[in-house]
Amino acid sequence: MVLGRRCVDDLIMKQISFASLEYAGKKRQTRREKFLGEMDVVVPWDRLVALIEPHYPRAGRVGRQPIGVPRMLRMYFLQQWYSLSDEGLEDAIYDSQAMREFIGIDLSREQVPDATTLLKFRRKLEAHQLTKAIFEHVNADLQARGLLMREGTLVDATIIAAPPSTKNKDKARDPEMHQTRKGNQWYFGMKAHIGADAESGLVHSVGATAANESDVAHTHGMLHGQETRAHLDAGYTGVDKRQEIVEAQNEGRIRADIEWHVATKRVSV
Repeated sequence: MVLGRRCVDDLIMKQISFASLEYAGKKRQTRREKFLGEMDVVVPWDRLVALIEPHYPRAGRVGRQPIGVPRMLRMYFLQQWYSLSDEGLEDAIYDSQAMREFIGIDLSREQVPDATTLLKFRRKLEAHQLTKAIFEHVNADLQARGLLMREGTLVDATIIAAPPSTKNKDKARDPEMHQTRKGNQWYFGMKAHIGADAESGLVHSVGATAANESDVAHTHGMLHGQETRAHLDAGYTGVDKRQEIVEAQNEGRIRADIEWHVATKRVSV
């Protein structure tokens, strides 16, 4: 019996490479494998793919075929989880069998999508404001599964450095960035404001401002409104008396009975 070319191709695609077989047979599971295995189950992949596909190039066009949304989406999540640059993620995937298994890449048959491909995918998400939609979909799914308890929130802010050099095309610094002082050191960049579930540690709210913006001034934006308590560091002293907090409580966007747990400022001796 002679198999058609398509049947042969299907059989080849279903075969497990020697590297994958050896990897599957090892006895110890790494922390990365455990984490990626959990994320494979927790993240609502099908819903996110359906969200992105209407804005993504379709297969069947003339020329180079686009890499599928499921694969690019998993690469995008890996980049966020491990804080990697486009080039850094490409190298990491080549180095890590766990990452390749998570994405579904077998180096015996194909190459890892390059850094430029990932950059274009991320820009497409940003252009269609899909990053926020992805974040909201994941949070909604976590809450439905009972993984996001929503009774308490941890609020904090962190400085993200940006290049201060003016040796660029515009010969100027990024106008959305600013410098700020923390302790005895100056920083230039932006500030990420984060609200996370106090029980699971999962992030439910994110905001971004210039680095010189006050942490406490953006507290109201990091609360989802249903929590009964909020935990903050000493930089948020007086948060309960802030005008934006009082207004949010009066309008019902934040509970009036919320408990504020603010760390005490350190006293220098």
